[in-house]
Amino acid sequence: MKRKTRVEIVHDEFYINGRPTYEGVSYKGAKIQGLLMNARMVQGIFDDQNPQTRDLWKYPDTGMWDPERNTREFVEAMPLWRNHGLLSVVVGMQGGNPQGYRRDQPWRNSAFTRTGELIPEYMARLQGILDKADELEMVVQLNVFYFGQDEHFVDESAILRALDNTCRWVLEHGYENVILDVVNETDVPHYEHEILTPTRVHELIQRAKEVRYGGRRLLAGTSFKGGSIPTGEVISVSDFVLLHGNGVEDPRQIAKMVETVRLMPEYRPMPILFNEDDHFGFEKDENNMMSAINAYASWGFLECGENNYSDGYQSPPVNWGINTPLKKAFFGKVREVTGGAG
Repeated sequence: MKRKTRVEIVHDEFYINGRPTYEGVSYKGAKIQGLLMNARMVQGIFDDQNPQTRDLWKYPDTGMWDPERNTREFVEAMPLWRNHGLLSVVVGMQGGNPQGYRRDQPWRNSAFTRTGELIPEYMARLQGILDKADELEMVVQLNVFYFGQDEHFVDESAILRALDNTCRWVLEHGYENVILDVVNETDVPHYEHEILTPTRVHELIQRAKEVRYGGRRLLAGTSFKGGSIPTGEVISVSDFVLLHGNGVEDPRQIAKMVETVRLMPEYRPMPILFNEDDHFGFEKDENNMMSAINAYASWGFLECGENNYSDGYQSPPVNWGINTPLKKAFFGKVREVTGGAG
């Protein structure tokens, strides 16, 4: 199947369709070309299979939760994000914590069965998002596994099957605008299966890279929790380095994280990408976003908000528009930094 959008990596730059992103763009002396400005929109295909918690996500105007409406409104908002210069979104096969940093997660949100098979309804919603991203020349960072949901897998073989099925599905559908965040925050001590933890997660990255179709494979990496530096073993097998800025209060520490990665013996020229950070201050000269950019690393916006259809991009029911002062500040800064260019 012929697709419109292809993401590649050339040295430490992201390319879309053979040209560097934000080609020729700089901002106050900082190079923007090759970066991938992004936002965490992990609930794009969210549903809750637990009838006891499903009503938590009901829309205020209908009194019901509707996963198809959630994805439809996501897709409708994508051109607006793209027009501000946003080139990438993070979407999760198992979502993210829909109540911010709540420890227990009684809801059941996963595109996988307990044995690792793909659930068709989830994949149909994902297809809608990937089709629109392909049309808009946007990149989707697809997160495969999320803590709080991984315990529903019966065993490790189910996890391997889920990863293989995900990679094959993306490749067989012809998408070339997808990169993988295999495990979200692998070092968070809540995963139930050893292969999802730092001691073995490199095995999953390597396995994802070995799944091929038509001579193609997916670019892959994995994320660690806010402020953490990936292990050398993970960096050595990754196509790009994922960092998180959660908990990083001092913007100078963001730059220090990037510097630390580049000095590691396992690092070679490759993009460094923050795809989750809940520190803002966009009106200030010094903030986490600008610190990442000045260190030549891409940056991603995370706002949990409340599940009331008014704010946040991680708490269903999500209003996917640019409808709050914080969302407006973020997208305004993206437009300022990128010129709205792609």
